[in-house]
Amino acid sequence: MSMLGGCVFPHPPLIMPEVGRGEERRIQATVDACREAAAWVVRQAPDVVVVTSPHATLYADYFHISPGAAAAGDFASFGAPELCVRARYDEAFVRDLSRRAQAAGLPAGTLGERSPVLDHGTMIPLRFLQEAGYRGPIVRIGLSGQPLQAHYALGRLIAQTAALLGRRLVFVASGDLSHKLKASGPYGFAAAGPEFDARMQACFRAGDFPALLLTPPELAQEAAECGLRSFAILAGALDRQAVRARLLSYEGPFGVGYGVAVFEAAGRDERRDCGEQAAAAERERLRAVRAAEDAYVRLARYALETFVRTQVRAAVPQEVPEALRAARAGAFVSLKRDGELRGCIGTILPARASLAEEIIGNAIAAGTEDPRFPAVTEAELPSLVYDVDVLTRPEPIASEDALDVKRYGVIVESGTRRGLLLPDLAGVSTVEEQVTIARRKGNIAPHEPVQLYRFEVVRHV
Repeated sequence: MSMLGGCVFPHPPLIMPEVGRGEERRIQATVDACREAAAWVVRQAPDVVVVTSPHATLYADYFHISPGAAAAGDFASFGAPELCVRARYDEAFVRDLSRRAQAAGLPAGTLGERSPVLDHGTMIPLRFLQEAGYRGPIVRIGLSGQPLQAHYALGRLIAQTAALLGRRLVFVASGDLSHKLKASGPYGFAAAGPEFDARMQACFRAGDFPALLLTPPELAQEAAECGLRSFAILAGALDRQAVRARLLSYEGPFGVGYGVAVFEAAGRDERRDCGEQAAAAERERLRAVRAAEDAYVRLARYALETFVRTQVRAAVPQEVPEALRAARAGAFVSLKRDGELRGCIGTILPARASLAEEIIGNAIAAGTEDPRFPAVTEAELPSLVYDVDVLTRPEPIASEDALDVKRYGVIVESGTRRGLLLPDLAGVSTVEEQVTIARRKGNIAPHEPVQLYRFEVVRHV
């Protein structure tokens, strides 16, 4: 059996004694678990270890596989320049994996290397492995901004490559959990932090990869995690494999979650088609979302789908309620795919004859004219989730004291420049953050005087 198993490895720099200088004793359970996981890897006698790291070269739409024969790095940026780690790469594996990814239409390969230097997300597990006696080569792969299913697909290709090359392989998924476990931590506290970490612990204990792949993107984003995509590649590498799963430790004393887990491959099991199970569950969720849409959201979906498929702007359908035909208001239409924003365009004040026309125009623009994204394709339409926000007329306010980040959206205005942010957005928890982001959107510097406006929205989902 080529795929021997894998493990989840955290990567806090202070776990290295040269960096922690005694502080590593505060996460002694994590230190001990990392040593245990590394010893397990060495006992498997792998020919190669694949390491995925959130801190290797990362692109939104591409998986970078490190090229070359070898690489090295040190911990100078963490105050320990004397601590160096070196790695030898499996060049044949890298070439074959890159070819297979290209043939499968998965954007992955050795293009676009920004720096050959090893990152700490790679060096920390590798240091433990080498101390445990591993002397073989590695393959280092960065994550991407693509959906979890794409990461799972890359994991499957990694396992296939190992089998076809006759390599005995262990997978190391480097990644921390939430960075928002404590108000005193470096990133503050969010309720999503402990919730995300509890979910990951349950997934690790049970080897529940479908639940891992179905982690709500909003939960992961609010928790400020860095390892989920790494774990998804590991899950893909163990596709259709029975696993003996063990959560070796979990700690979070500094406000960041550290989990160590081992998944030992235990033979073929066709029932563990975890990627397909997760994809089917996601399709069912999207069907339920679509079935629950109100008239506002149905109109936005109808408008964009009609335009993408026919390039014709839809007329207002006869069944649209009179309230949408008679009213005039500004409206924003937002599109999401896999929990990530896919487009958002709106009007602060009404620009068309009716609210229905406003929604139709802004839905088409959100899918085809948002400069941050390419135009929506027909293949994407089934996976889109729509929000429609209908705005009240903005009112001027004297200061930020009149704002409430949950209740009010904000407009900042300086001359002809204007920035707007809707209320109650994930990841925006204070008025200061709200105004800062609105200034940035309007290209208004922090020191420039502005006129503030607030508005309320009725959100349709």
